[in-house]
Amino acid sequence: MASDWRVRLVRRLWRRRSWKARVVRAGLLPLSAIYAGVVSLRAAVYRLGLARARLLPLPAVAVGNLSVGGTGKTPLAAWIAAYCVRAGRRPGILLRGYGRDEVLVHQRLVPGALVVADPDRRAGGAAARRQGADVLVLDDAFQLLSARRDLNIAVLAVEQERLSPWTLPAGPWREPRGALGRADILVVTRKRADADTARALADRLAARWPAATVAQARLSLRDLVGLRSGARMSLDGLRGQQVFAAAAIADPESFAVQVRASGATVQLTAYQDHHEYDAADVQRLVQLAAGGGYLVVTEKDAVKLRDVWPAEGPEPLVAELEWTWERNGGAVVQALDRVLAAPVQASVDTTNQAP
Repeated sequence: MASDWRVRLVRRLWRRRSWKARVVRAGLLPLSAIYAGVVSLRAAVYRLGLARARLLPLPAVAVGNLSVGGTGKTPLAAWIAAYCVRAGRRPGILLRGYGRDEVLVHQRLVPGALVVADPDRRAGGAAARRQGADVLVLDDAFQLLSARRDLNIAVLAVEQERLSPWTLPAGPWREPRGALGRADILVVTRKRADADTARALADRLAARWPAATVAQARLSLRDLVGLRSGARMSLDGLRGQQVFAAAAIADPESFAVQVRASGATVQLTAYQDHHEYDAADVQRLVQLAAGGGYLVVTEKDAVKLRDVWPAEGPEPLVAELEWTWERNGGAVVQALDRVLAAPVQASVDTTNQAP
């Protein structure tokens, strides 16, 4: 089966309010309590100075979140890297190297950046510096306590506020909510939620963490582009059409809602995040597209499908995302400018420093 049933099962567990889901979550609470205790203890070790965060070899901005994904941290990291390029800098984007798609997406979104995938971010930063980078952007690094950064950004999606409030595995959270106190900037994102709901969440965060800058942004679909031809099509072209949406991302449901907002009738095929498409997957998608209507995929999926899509198959449309600041975008830019103004040598690690 092309759709990954595990994705739907886990998301139903975290999202649904039925008594069955509540019973399963209750059974997982002891494991969640253990998990929360371990990650909280680890954070306390660094906070109390019992373990030291080591400097990265260049001024650095870290972007991450508390959940297992779907907040918009990768688009934000790409937006930051693109801002650095516009400022005349050469950013190095550091990734964990978990999925091939992450590297390809960043390379496509920010051609002027260097993209380095290495689980050891300090080694990745050193490699980026050797290749000419003069500033670092760390994607998915909020839990990376061992590396000191000049600016720490946490991203929260409004759509995830209705999910189970527990840490893994009873809920989607990597850390308890209090961990947001480490952030210099909190960014509330929305895809299908309305602006008022996002504003209310931002207000609550600002009240709880007054020392942090709280910003708000919208992730919307900007345009459609042919997978291979690059031909552009307005979203209005989907109005009244049958659309098959395919997504191997952390929040495929939001993608389907965004496409549906164009006025199309949408059928979603969801895969596990970072899913690698095999021949059977591609054949099924080709059959869907050939059956009538449009096949629309995310940018994250397009970088994997582009080389394996058959020339004779109907061309999929790639939905491009647009990042729009709705609150405190100027404050975020000012914080980035301060990082870019920092002398490089101030962020260079000393040799033989204890981990």
